Amino acid sequence: MTQTFDAIVVGGGPVGAACARELAEVGRKVLLIERGDDLGQGWRAAAGMLSAQAGAGSEDPLFELGIAGRERYAELAPLLREQSGVDIGLWQEGAIRIATEEGDATELRTEVAWQRQQGHLCDWFDAGEVRQRWPWIGPSVGALWAPRDAALHPSRLVEALVKDAERLGATVVQDRVAAVERRGDRVTGVLGRESYSSADVIIAAGAWCRQITGIPRPISVEPIRGQMAALAWPPGVPRTIILGKHAYVVAREGEAIVGSTMEHAGFNPEVTAAGLAEIFTGVSGLCPALARGEVIRTWAGLRPVTPDGLPIVGREPRLDGLWYAAGHGRNGVLLAGITGVMLARLLAGESEVEHLAPLRPERFWDW
Repeated sequence: MTQTFDAIVVGGGPVGAACARELAEVGRKVLLIERGDDLGQGWRAAAGMLSAQAGAGSEDPLFELGIAGRERYAELAPLLREQSGVDIGLWQEGAIRIATEEGDATELRTEVAWQRQQGHLCDWFDAGEVRQRWPWIGPSVGALWAPRDAALHPSRLVEALVKDAERLGATVVQDRVAAVERRGDRVTGVLGRESYSSADVIIAAGAWCRQITGIPRPISVEPIRGQMAALAWPPGVPRTIILGKHAYVVAREGEAIVGSTMEHAGFNPEVTAAGLAEIFTGVSGLCPALARGEVIRTWAGLRPVTPDGLPIVGREPRLDGLWYAAGHGRNGVLLAGITGVMLARLLAGESEVEHLAPLRPERFWDW
């Protein structure tokens, strides 16, 4: 027997879980469909950085949306801890972006000035100030400091969002959605091992979006492999988020999460010697002592990336009731919470949603 819901969310990662929670909170009868397979899922591999300012810049169309995403977690973290009993591990103690060459320093100083003009907290530290504050960081010519940037634990975030969605009445099942079902120009549900009925379907299936049939046109998302490693965090060193030109370091629970590669490798989440060498070379420039430390474990994930690097968020104009929350790439954790808010507003009928214009699905088929 086909089960009927007000909305179906396909994809149980942070974006899908956030969409399900937001829709359940406004009273919709929601079904969240998880793959039930953690192999290669990008969010499980993520470092959990919320580097909205240190990791982006004035030319980035996602800059303001990233800040909105980061601040959404400042609201969500205490609510989720109280309502789900899960602490998502949010810590908001800032992030530093290192310049190792004068050209990089010039760009970052310009970036600091621009961010300040926009009303955001941001500072420039010269080489001496960097050595004084972070004596264990490698040689630099200065750094951008974003004091409101943050990090969280991605797996705990998903656990908390799913638990809270269930508390609010959502149903969660494990299934692999093969197709969107339709009648004429209107969605009627999705088909996996079971058939599920709904007039609204949100595709948030990460790197696997294109494997779903019944969609009017291919979703412009492909898997990009990112390899990662965990090293021992140096004793006595305060936790920090450090970004460089070719690597990053995030402190998490006594470990240094370091990464990451960007590789076209299909759906292969394999860790390679070449990938790890690339990471450790980058990390050795950021923190030489860290790079010489013990390697605790290595892993890889598949990021869902679009041709222009921007997510696809909004309604499918050729099929009523079909919505996208896909292609978040390296920003999946950062933007998950705010994407859930945006989708809930769209499904409520709001026509003007802030930050949405650059993300519209039809942008790839304007010609």
